[in-house]
Amino acid sequence: MEASPECAQQDGGLVLVRRQPPAPQSLCKTLKSRLQKSCTCHRRQAWVLVQDLVPATRWLPQYRLWEDLPGDVMSGLVIGIILVPQAIAYSLLAGLQPLYSLYTSFFANLIYFLLGTSRHVSVGIFSLLCLMVGQVVDRELQLAGLDTAQDGPGLGANDSALNASATWLALGPQDCGRDCYAIRVATALTLVAGIYQVLMGVLRLGFMSTYLSPPLLDGFAMGASVTILTSQLKHLLGVRVPRHQGPGMVLSTWLSLLRSASQANVCDVVTSAVCLAVLLAAKELSDRYRHHLKVPLPVELVVIVVATLVSHFGQFHERFGSSVAGHIPTGFLAPRVPDPELMWRVARDAVSLALVGSAFSISLAEMFARSHSYSVRANQELLATGCCNLVPAFFHCFATSATLTKSLVKTATGCRTQVSSLVSAAVVLLVLLALAPLFRDLQRCVLACVIVVSLRGALRKVGDLPQLWRLSQADALVWVATAATCVLVSVEAGLLAGVLLSLLSLVGRTQRPHAVLLARIGGSAFYEDAMEFEGLLPEPGVQVFRFAGPLYYANKDFFLRSLYSLTGLDAGHAAARRRGLEAGAHKGDGGSKDLGPAGTTSALVLSAASFHTVVIDCAPLLFLDVAGLAALQGLRQDYETLGIALLLACCSPSVRDTLRRGGFLGEEEGDTAEEEQLFHSVHSAVQAARARHRELEAADSSL
Repeated sequence: MEASPECAQQDGGLVLVRRQPPAPQSLCKTLKSRLQKSCTCHRRQAWVLVQDLVPATRWLPQYRLWEDLPGDVMSGLVIGIILVPQAIAYSLLAGLQPLYSLYTSFFANLIYFLLGTSRHVSVGIFSLLCLMVGQVVDRELQLAGLDTAQDGPGLGANDSALNASATWLALGPQDCGRDCYAIRVATALTLVAGIYQVLMGVLRLGFMSTYLSPPLLDGFAMGASVTILTSQLKHLLGVRVPRHQGPGMVLSTWLSLLRSASQANVCDVVTSAVCLAVLLAAKELSDRYRHHLKVPLPVELVVIVVATLVSHFGQFHERFGSSVAGHIPTGFLAPRVPDPELMWRVARDAVSLALVGSAFSISLAEMFARSHSYSVRANQELLATGCCNLVPAFFHCFATSATLTKSLVKTATGCRTQVSSLVSAAVVLLVLLALAPLFRDLQRCVLACVIVVSLRGALRKVGDLPQLWRLSQADALVWVATAATCVLVSVEAGLLAGVLLSLLSLVGRTQRPHAVLLARIGGSAFYEDAMEFEGLLPEPGVQVFRFAGPLYYANKDFFLRSLYSLTGLDAGHAAARRRGLEAGAHKGDGGSKDLGPAGTTSALVLSAASFHTVVIDCAPLLFLDVAGLAALQGLRQDYETLGIALLLACCSPSVRDTLRRGGFLGEEEGDTAEEEQLFHSVHSAVQAARARHRELEAADSSL
C-alpha cells in the first residue's frame, strides 16, 4: 500500500490514494526486449563495458599527477620494502622456494592495479592462504613419495631444482624433483581457485561473502594463526620434524617438537630469541608512536639485512649447521600451463582457498572504501582477485588475496590510488633482477620470526572474546568453535564449521524471535512492550501482539504457541471444542423442532476469552511463506469460531502482496476485506476494534 504524494480529504481526514501499477508485459515481450538490449552493442556501450572490466581505464586518465603521485610513490616504496622480506618468509608456509613468492607478489600487484576497484587495498601473499597452499602441497608430496620434512632445498641444491623447474619435460614427480613438483601442485591449486573466483564474479555471487560474518573470520584468523605459529616452531628451534597432515595436525606437531627438543640447534635458538625480541619491541614502539611517524619503520627489512650479514660473515651454515635460504636466482622462468591431472586432484581444496581469499579481499575493499568515502564493486573484486590467481598461475605463482597489515601501512603512508601497486611491483622486480642472490645466507629461523611477529594482530583478537560474549553469545560461540576446529582438526574444517554454525545461529534467531504483548504509552498513539516498561495502559478487550521476526515454516508453531501463551487462550483447542459442541447440538435438534432459548448453541458454550480482538503488529514481519500464511488463515478461522476478530497492522508491501495472493484478503487491491483487516498503525487498528465492538454491543442491546 505505497503512499502517494497526493492525498484526498475524506470526512476531515487524510486518505491514501493508491498508485495504479503499470500493465505487466507478457513473458515473450519481456524476453525479447532483454535479448535485444543485450545483443545491441554500440561503440559507447563497448567502451563502458571495457571500463567496467578494467577500472584502471576509467580513473587513470583522470590521475592528478602533482597531487597523487608523491603519496603513491611513498606508499609503494614502503610496501615494496616490507613485501620483499615477507614474501621470502611466507615461502616457508607454502613449502616453496622464495623465488616463487617474489613472482607472486610482482604479478599480483600488476593485475590488481588494472582490475581492482579499491584504491587502498594491497594484494599479495597472505599468511592464511600460504598455510592452506602448504598443506595441500605437503599432502601431494607425501602421496608422490617425496620428502616433506623440509620446506625447500638446502644450500647448494637450488640450482639443480630450478633447472628442473625451468625444463619440466617429464610428467611424473620422480623425474621432476621435490621443489619442481611442489610448485606444480601450487600452481594447479591456484589456477582452480582463480577459476572459481572468476566464475563467482561472472555469476554475480559477490553477496556470498557477506555470509562469512566478522566473528567467523576473526575466529578463523585466530585458529589459523595458531596453526601457522605451530608450523614455524621447528624453524625457530632448528629441528627437523615432519609436517603432519590431517586432523590433529597441531597436536601431532607439538608432540613431535617435544620429542625433538633435545636436538635443537643452539645457533638457531639464539638467533630466534634475539630477532623476536627486536621485532616485538620495535612493533610495540611503532604502534605506540604511530601518530608521530610519517612512515612506518621497515623493521623486518632491517632485521633481515643485519641477520644476513651476521650469518654470512659468521658462516653459521658451515660452522653450526644452521638452515639458510640458499641461492635465490634472478630473472623469470618460462611460463608453463598447470598440470590438468593435478587440477582435478586439488579441485576440492581450491573451494576453501577461493572462499577465504574472496571473503578477505571483499571485506577489506569495502572497509577502506567506507573509511575514505568511495564505493567498490564486490563482483568486480571477485574478478580482480580471481585474475590475480588465474593469470599468475601460468608464471609459477601461488594464491594471493588482499592483506590487512600491508593495506593499513599503505593507507598510513599516503596512498591515493593503485599507482602505488606499480611502485611496489617495481621494487619486487628490482629484487628479482638483481638483489635476490644477496639473501643466500639468510637463516630460515629469521624468516620464521618475521612470520610469527606478523601474527600479533590475529592472536590478540582473543582479548575481544569477553566483550563479544557480552554482546552476542551466539557470535562468541561461532568464534570459539571456528578457532577450536581450526586448531584441533584442520583449517578447512574450521572454515566449514564456522559457516555451518553461523547459518544455524541465523536460523535459530529467526526460529525463536522475541514475542511480546504491547500496551499503550499514556494517552499517545504509541505502543510498547508491557513487560519491559512500567505504567503502560493495556487496551480493554484488545490484545496487541508483536512477533519480531519473519513468519515461515520453521517458526509458525512457535508463533502460535507464543500468541496462545501470552493471551492466555489456546484458540486452536477452544475453537475445536466449540465446533464439537455445535456439532452435538445440531445432532440433538432432530428430536425437537423448538427447544427455546435454553436449547440454542449459544447456551451450550461459555465465553472462551476476556478479549474480543487480537491485533498483530506486523512491522517486524519481514516476510511470509506458504506455511506462515496458512498459520494466519487457520488462526483467523479459530478466532472467528470464538467470536474474536483478528486485525493486522503495519504490514509491509511484500507482506500485503503475499496475503492478497494467498487469499487472506480480497482479490483486488483496495477491496473491502482488505480495508477491514489491514491498518497502517497499531493505534488505528485498536480504535477500529473498539468501534466495531461498540457497534456489536449496540446491535445486541437493540435485539
